[in-house]
Amino acid sequence: MNIVTGFFYLFSTVLIASAVMVISARNPVHSVLFLILAFVNAAGLFLLLGAEFLAMILVIVYVGAVAVLFLFVVMMLDVDFAELKQGFLQYLPVGALIGIAVLVELVFVLGTWFQAPGELITRASAVKPGVSNTQALGQVLYTQYVYFFEISGLILLTAMIGAIVLTLRHKVGVKRQDIAQQVARTKETAMEVKKVPSRVGV
Repeated sequence: MNIVTGFFYLFSTVLIASAVMVISARNPVHSVLFLILAFVNAAGLFLLLGAEFLAMILVIVYVGAVAVLFLFVVMMLDVDFAELKQGFLQYLPVGALIGIAVLVELVFVLGTWFQAPGELITRASAVKPGVSNTQALGQVLYTQYVYFFEISGLILLTAMIGAIVLTLRHKVGVKRQDIAQQVARTKETAMEVKKVPSRVGV
């Protein structure tokens, strides 16, 4: 076993363990931290595959933005998780069906890999010589899949706005900016002229 295979098994083992801890940890903050660990190990797998651009995007975007955003949302919402867990048994059959479907798909994939390993080899696309991995990915992403790329951007924008709205709380006694009132100010309302007597302070 060479060093590349060793790193593959290392990253895969930590990734699977982190994914299990994401859904099994009782503390939601710990779940987000395990999610960040899973993203970092997935980036390591991308590096082993030679997809350095995807690895950097996974670390910069998901770890640096999405996972940290989830962490702040979980910490700021102060959700009563004991109340949420009361309906766990109600959705257990649906979750079990989804888990069985995913398990069957994994069994089919593993069965194909054991029976015919050559069928799963991805054919390399026709990339011109001298074109980097990032440039080739950009050519495909912004030509064939440009609409899907724009839709994913809108989904992320919606998620960001939703997180801001959920964490925005109006507290009593806190002064807030009223843009309409500021725009409607006139000289009479914005300035008050007082006549101060001589040798008397304001």
